[in-house]
Amino acid sequence: MTKDYIENYLRETSKISELIDRDAIDEAVRILRATRKSDARLFIIGVGGSATNASHAVNDFRKICSMESYTPVDNVSELTARTNDEGFETVFDRWLDTSHLREGDCLMVLSVGGGTDTVSRNLVKAMEFAKLRKAWVVSIVSRDGGAALKMSDACILVPVVVDERITPHAEGWQSVICHLLVNAMEAE
Repeated sequence: MTKDYIENYLRETSKISELIDRDAIDEAVRILRATRKSDARLFIIGVGGSATNASHAVNDFRKICSMESYTPVDNVSELTARTNDEGFETVFDRWLDTSHLREGDCLMVLSVGGGTDTVSRNLVKAMEFAKLRKAWVVSIVSRDGGAALKMSDACILVPVVVDERITPHAEGWQSVICHLLVNAMEAE
């Protein structure tokens, strides 16, 4: 039974590799290169497993691409204070405001569903704030893309190949794609 599960999971992963939109990835690389070239900054947000991917991606963009990059999840004190005092719904947009997000900066959103009016509203508010400040928005999401699909300048949608494993595939592919983006930027 375990071998069947392993075989199915890897087959699903291969199917995602075949279906993922290469043009969206190329557009994300173009935006990230433009951000770096103009000495603008990259801000990466996510919750749950996506938060861990955000922290990892910040490391790679800073170390490998020499790109000024940040995520609020690396400052637990501020994140929890904002959550406690202001509510989780506003935690990211308020952090972006304090970080002086400006035109030319880029917000990268890592999420399974991309945010809606009722789920991950904090991500939606952050994207709305980024658009207000005329910052780029790049996202790596799954399901139907949610608000991220509508608000991103480049939305990389991880295809759903089986409903039972949307989250593990979405979060696993966030890491794969972030590594791809970093290495593609260095290949220029």
